[in-house]
Amino acid sequence: MKTMLTVEGLVKHFGDVRAVDGIDFWIRQGEIFGLLGPNGAGKTTTINVLTQILPSDSGTVTVDGLDLRRDAAKIKQLVGLVPQDLALYPSLTAVENLAFFGSLYGLSGRLLQDRIGEALKIVELSDHSNRQAKTYSGGMKRRLNIAAGLLHHPRLLFLDEPAVGVDPQSRVHILKSIRRLNKEFDITVLYTSHYMEEVEQICGRVAIIDRGKIIADDEVRKLIDRLGGGSVAVHIDSRADAAASRLNAMEEVLEISVDGETLTLRVDNPQQSLPTVLDTLTEMGVKVLDLEVRRANLETVFLNLTGRSLRDE
Repeated sequence: MKTMLTVEGLVKHFGDVRAVDGIDFWIRQGEIFGLLGPNGAGKTTTINVLTQILPSDSGTVTVDGLDLRRDAAKIKQLVGLVPQDLALYPSLTAVENLAFFGSLYGLSGRLLQDRIGEALKIVELSDHSNRQAKTYSGGMKRRLNIAAGLLHHPRLLFLDEPAVGVDPQSRVHILKSIRRLNKEFDITVLYTSHYMEEVEQICGRVAIIDRGKIIADDEVRKLIDRLGGGSVAVHIDSRADAAASRLNAMEEVLEISVDGETLTLRVDNPQQSLPTVLDTLTEMGVKVLDLEVRRANLETVFLNLTGRSLRDE
């Protein structure tokens, strides 16, 4: 399958801070690719370089076979950006906002009107097209923000935290719109987020970035199977602190926390580790009252790789 985006050795400094530290990744045409990481990991800086908002310090980027340095003007016509911060004029209606942004892409007349109608339909705002943006809910503003990035029919769309701060219903609408863009219009999507639930729903392949470096890159399911591990929650009748101390010495236990008489153990393989955990508790004379094995997910992948939560600042 054809490659839409290739990034090799990309570096960006801010003073002494190496915000993007020699990263490499690629995205196939027609793919929804996730770029994941905690706040401050380098996601937005990477997006800003790839969309020509910021210059890189070194490295190469190609979009649909075009070089970012040599073919910058051509690439601008192929790329759409939906930034994390809303880029809307509150006093203008949805149609007026889109007419303004469409004109920046050189669209006018009947073609512009058709593109506005099409974009509003995709994000399900056609019935609210003549309302001022300031009357929209947060989720509706996010969807209008997406519509603005679609007007020129980009081949590659960068979505930087498109569902941040919205209610669950709006998040469903946003994810539905992204899937439709990908399937019906064959738009390749680079999707950044630190909400793993969204990413597992929508992305087939992801790269995880932390402190400016790519620390994992693979299909979602393969990453979870290989690196996710999992956790076991054990509710016992007594001696929780002593049990935690004993279990923490086991090689299989990566991390353990105590909440009352419940022990939560992070392990590489819950099914393999569970018999040893139960045998150890039995030897201590501790009775197990309840037990829950929790499946691995992208967040456990990240924890296993970095030892800290995706939502840490």
